[in-house]
Amino acid sequence: MSQGDERGYGDNDPGGRSDDAYSTLGGTRQTRTRMPRGTDDGEGYGRRPARNSRSLVMIVGVVVLLIAAIAFANQGGGDASGDAGEKKPDAAGAGPTAATGTKPVEGKNGTIASGFAHDQQGAQSAAANYAVALVSADILKQDRRSQIIQQIFIAERADELSAKFNKAYDQSFLDKIGLDAEGNAAAGLTYVSRTAPVGTKTTSYLDATATIEVWCTGVFGTAGVGSTNPVSNDWFTMTLELQWAGNDWKVDSFAQKDGPAPVNTDRTASNADEIAKAVEQYGGFTYAR
Repeated sequence: MSQGDERGYGDNDPGGRSDDAYSTLGGTRQTRTRMPRGTDDGEGYGRRPARNSRSLVMIVGVVVLLIAAIAFANQGGGDASGDAGEKKPDAAGAGPTAATGTKPVEGKNGTIASGFAHDQQGAQSAAANYAVALVSADILKQDRRSQIIQQIFIAERADELSAKFNKAYDQSFLDKIGLDAEGNAAAGLTYVSRTAPVGTKTTSYLDATATIEVWCTGVFGTAGVGSTNPVSNDWFTMTLELQWAGNDWKVDSFAQKDGPAPVNTDRTASNADEIAKAVEQYGGFTYAR
């Protein structure tokens, strides 16, 4: 969903004093009348009475206090519950979508990133990259599916999950989306399955295990003239159970659910040729927390 006009997020109630230059403090709209000052000076108006020195001292004191209060607030001293210089966990820049700034990985295992850090940041980075692989077009190709399973799942689950994936992506399923037994589209058609993680969240973390949720969007379908499965977009969340094994994070199991999804815009859809070219011309990313 596009953000739209940010100004619409709150009412612009003008409040306070009117823009009218003749309005007075407090909005009373009382006018100020200039009175004659007498005739004891050369211009026909009397001088203003001398300001009381005590009043002057009080005004100066109030100004000094205001300046001190503003400086104190800017330093974060308004919170009496903790150290003013200490950054709070919920402060700006420490939210769940803020990047850590840590380099995510040092290498690759085939086309999939590997060598993630042994911490929460590493677990979230691993989950984001594994989510992309699990919903890619390659997972529908039997030879590539076997490689992906070996690369991202723990060794103890590889055989079991291979059998489950093969059953889920059988010929009946492939026929529904217009693919042959090898997971390839018919001549002149391009099968599209591209996922982009929007954010990650740790729901549990121990030294050797982690549960990570990955919020994703993506495009899926078959592009080309005569396609019965046109490319459309989707929003979903994947939950990955990870284990630390072989000096890297590996997947033990995963689940998927719909949403959260924004409202669709009225933007005109691209034609099948544009979608097919985009898939071929635009490469993917290594995702990091």
